[in-house]
Amino acid sequence: MDFNARRLATDVGTFVSRAVQFTEETLGQAEKTELDAHLESLVARAEKTKIWTDRIAQQTEVLLQPNPTVRIEGFLYEILEKQAPVRMTPHEYLGECMVSSGHDFGPGTSYGSALIKCGNMQKKIGGMKKDFIQSSVISFLSPVKSFVKEDFQIILREHRMLQNKRLDLDAAKSKLKRARMADAESARLNSTPPLGEEYSSHFSYMLGFLRVKWLKMWAAEVVEAEAELRSAQNNFNQQVENTRLLLEGVSNTHSHHLHCLKDFVDAQSAYYARCNQFTVDLQKQLACMCSISVSTPLGLTLSPDPAADPTGIDQ
Repeated sequence: MDFNARRLATDVGTFVSRAVQFTEETLGQAEKTELDAHLESLVARAEKTKIWTDRIAQQTEVLLQPNPTVRIEGFLYEILEKQAPVRMTPHEYLGECMVSSGHDFGPGTSYGSALIKCGNMQKKIGGMKKDFIQSSVISFLSPVKSFVKEDFQIILREHRMLQNKRLDLDAAKSKLKRARMADAESARLNSTPPLGEEYSSHFSYMLGFLRVKWLKMWAAEVVEAEAELRSAQNNFNQQVENTRLLLEGVSNTHSHHLHCLKDFVDAQSAYYARCNQFTVDLQKQLACMCSISVSTPLGLTLSPDPAADPTGIDQ
């Protein structure tokens, strides 16, 4: 219990120290240690990567599932860590409708047969769309979302830690500066003897004595403040290095996302190529069926009626 109380007091003291330092910096009353330009550029690149990666992921989800209601449902299932129900695609719904109508009109009729053929093709396209979505989620969407949800959160946490270590460093610098000023003031007052025995001189001396006692409390902290500054500087330097290594890793993220993007385009290309092949084959079949259908009525129209006399002469 005592340990927890001491730790809580230390945490509260650290929080107050950082808050005071931040406020004084905001008001221009304290100096601020600036990060080097290279590290700042790495931070800016990481933030830009997060923003655009998030937008790309969102638009990819819209492409793969245009229905916002279904997207929200999938998001909720993802939060609950449950498997979302398998839904038919619009192509599959259309395919089922065409096949059912074709059987109703009659598979032996030209129109019924064509509807069944077209419906089966639509269902195949729907199945390929599911495969394309699944492949895109695994190879592209999940990796890019992983950066936003996981990798960048680690970077953000370390960057916040760096800001805290920077505040601790500057607070330690300010504390040492005040302690040294107090020590110098204490030495100056101690070197000034009282002027005579007059009441005013004694009173002035007493005030000075009290001031010296107060200042000595600061002077006694010079050594401690110097030790705190060294510790704060070491912690800051270590955090700078940790943050820099994470930020430089964004280059590897870009390279990884490039390969994921290629996989996405490959899957998209294969999907559209197969869809095109199915539609081209069906197009040829329907064209042939239409030609046969047209020639049949024409043949019926042009064939002679044996019951009619072309000469108009009664036999």
